Amino acid sequence: MTKKHIFIVEDEEDILEILRYNLSSSGFTVTTATDGEEALAAIPKSMPDLVILDLMLPGIDGLDICRKLKADPQTAGIPIIMLTARGDESDIVAGLELGADDYITKPFSIKVVIARIRAVLRRKEQPPVDADAPLSIGDLVIDPRRREVRVKGRPVDLTFTEFGILHFLARHPGWVMTRDQIIDAVRGNDYAVTDRAVDVQVVGLRKKLGECAEHIETVRGVGYRFKEFR
Repeated sequence: MTKKHIFIVEDEEDILEILRYNLSSSGFTVTTATDGEEALAAIPKSMPDLVILDLMLPGIDGLDICRKLKADPQTAGIPIIMLTARGDESDIVAGLELGADDYITKPFSIKVVIARIRAVLRRKEQPPVDADAPLSIGDLVIDPRRREVRVKGRPVDLTFTEFGILHFLARHPGWVMTRDQIIDAVRGNDYAVTDRAVDVQVVGLRKKLGECAEHIETVRGVGYRFKEFR
């Protein structure tokens, strides 16, 4: 089996070396860059399987790199995991809105980094999900054709928006979705609603889901994620 190729963009040498050593030891092929210009020149040539991208870089910052990679049809499909200082919630939201797949805060556990990389790579390799296909996750069943939800066989009466939020999150398990992404998916880009309105809808949705409410995980300052039970 071909080793997965990870491209790391990080200007702090000690962090870069920790990532390079541990990812190589875990069976990945690793390429590195220490600034944005170098990364933007090298990534289209090497076409890695995934990019780990620090947001605080000299010259071109990580958000601009993410924007350029996602705007280029050649590199748009490469998954990106952002590295960010803890508390930079606005940068996390901006990166996810630009198309980044996940984020990791500094300081980080190398075990968490490797687990996140493998999770993102698994998602990339999964076949596209039929938007109308029923989803069955543990005791939770979602049928978009009938717009029906059942918990342990019991029907759950959801509003249009509650159903849309649940279905959108469940179709992307493990993905962190910002409130704006949820709004766009459920109501369209021109739907006038606030972040607070999304939170209110999620509160109501959780109450109705009962024991299955823990599938919907709050990501503080960012949005929500659908979590599958192990």
